[in-house]
Amino acid sequence: MKQYALLMASAMTLGLTGCSNLAQLSEVGRPPRMTKISDPTLAQNYRPVTMPMPALQAPNSEPASLWHSGSRAFFKDQRASQVGDLVTILVEISDTAQLNNNTTAQRSAAENFGIPQLFGVKQKVISHVIGADTLQTASDNNNAATGRITRNESVTLSLAGTITQVLPNGNFVVMAQQQVRVNSELRQLYVSGIVRPQDITADNTVTHERMAEARISYGGRGTLTQMQTPRYGQQVMDAVLPF
Repeated sequence: MKQYALLMASAMTLGLTGCSNLAQLSEVGRPPRMTKISDPTLAQNYRPVTMPMPALQAPNSEPASLWHSGSRAFFKDQRASQVGDLVTILVEISDTAQLNNNTTAQRSAAENFGIPQLFGVKQKVISHVIGADTLQTASDNNNAATGRITRNESVTLSLAGTITQVLPNGNFVVMAQQQVRVNSELRQLYVSGIVRPQDITADNTVTHERMAEARISYGGRGTLTQMQTPRYGQQVMDAVLPF
């Protein structure tokens, strides 16, 4: 059974590696291809967002008023407000974290177990046969660990996104994707999240810290990325080997 599972894992690994190699071979001699502009809601992995919503309340009817319920100004608002409108997302991440942990543990134990009488046979007879103490155990355990984590991350980017969904409470689901190709290296930027209409400023921008459920990805593919990425065989061995 273990051999069958190992064979299946190896076959899957070879299949993934083959697909990756075919993709790399198709781009030999030319830079990575850029994907075509398309509707993000038609993507295979797209899923509409569902969030807890308050109960809907019908607006008061005021036929003689110049103010329309839900409006934010008397004049037309140029900010994004419906599906398909564009909004600029500003991402500026500067995180610094440092963590130090020290752990020390020590334990000692000893056990002696004897049989004074076994089925009527006294301890003197038992001691000549199997010894006075039939079981003796001793253990000594020492553990010392030191851990340190130092992290410093900085990401600054700006890209335009599209409102893909308007939730029942008026919040917007925003998705933004951008690809930049320099020589043989393709950089991919991806940002998605939920924003409030009032958090979109007058110049039609919104910052990432005002996005709920924010997903920010900055990566790429190309010659340099391939050189910096471990091979699939090495990744599989690192995940499988217990030592």
